[in-house]
Amino acid sequence: MTSPINLGVIGLGRAFTLMLPTFAADPRIALVAASDPRTEARERFAMEFNAKVFEDAEALCADPAVAAVYVASPHQFHVEHVKSAARHGKHVLVEKPMAITVDECREMIAAAKAANVKLLVGHSHSFDQPYLRARAMIRSGAYGPVRMINALNFTDFLYRPRRPEELDTRQGGGVVFSQAAHQIDIVRLLAGAKAVSVRAFTGNWDAARNTEGAYAAQIRFENGSFASLSYSGYAHFDTDEFMGWWGELGQGRDGEASYGRARANLKKAASVTQEIAMKNARAYGSAGRDAFQIDGELAYNHFGLVVVSCERADLRPLPHGVMVYGDKTRHLDELPSPNIPRAEVVDELHAAAILGAAPLHSGEWGLATLEVCLAMLQSAQTGQEVGLSWQV
Repeated sequence: MTSPINLGVIGLGRAFTLMLPTFAADPRIALVAASDPRTEARERFAMEFNAKVFEDAEALCADPAVAAVYVASPHQFHVEHVKSAARHGKHVLVEKPMAITVDECREMIAAAKAANVKLLVGHSHSFDQPYLRARAMIRSGAYGPVRMINALNFTDFLYRPRRPEELDTRQGGGVVFSQAAHQIDIVRLLAGAKAVSVRAFTGNWDAARNTEGAYAAQIRFENGSFASLSYSGYAHFDTDEFMGWWGELGQGRDGEASYGRARANLKKAASVTQEIAMKNARAYGSAGRDAFQIDGELAYNHFGLVVVSCERADLRPLPHGVMVYGDKTRHLDELPSPNIPRAEVVDELHAAAILGAAPLHSGEWGLATLEVCLAMLQSAQTGQEVGLSWQV
């Protein structure tokens, strides 16, 4: 086995905690450095991983011991941090959404190309093995071409503790930037064709959380297929019920016990300052690596109900495989349970950074997804179908 990738992390917040169990368990990754403005997070990271820590992201990028950088800072800082990493010759994995404007995405792509480094965008749920298996099944031709995709997800997203900018669409807040990127990635992956246009509606139904909390969108693809995407983060119905109460992160859930928990917990925050403190309590720093492990049986990550209607079967990715609904029978194309959550992210990062492979979730891929997010917002505002220009 080759030496692990020496990974530096910019941002030890919630996104990092979701990837922490992956990075800590996968022998292909060595966490060697981190940057975060919070002293307690830096100190804990240095202690737990025997790693260097920096208050300044530029200093981390300049460290010669760092081979690749995971950019998990707030959305509005992605462009600055990706360009810094590229300037110092580091491969980059940047969290979704890639950025909040097309021009920022193009700057990031150009910086990576100029430095001859690999740029990957994720984690999004299109990395998840059930969607990758469904893609392979579609590409085999056994079920005929894709005709239609339906994606549906209901969560408590809007009532989890948030910083003010996460509830400000202009700064990349709301469910279109943060959650639609997952669904768009999934349907683009499964459609296997360039998206052509978007028609969308958005919902903003709580004045205290004044941003998009829901959307419905239709995407048309150049091969004649189309996709319907629906999402609600208003903490009522939960589509994990459709997934056998396996959670988005591959964890088993008790749906009855957790019902209403997000709204109830948020009521404990009487001010913005208190809500920020609640969010920081869910981030790395106040708690260490053990707090973010998933106990018990592990399934694959998912992003709600997805049904791909091919000419000769419907395919439904599930936490343990892909259910195939054929003309006469149905069966589960089962996947072995994962040993490491989200290891598919490291699969792609390792192939790109060590083996030189072109990543599926490239900068161009991230730009295409961000363009669809922006088109959804534009369509919802204007009532018009919006054409797309930057698709791959």
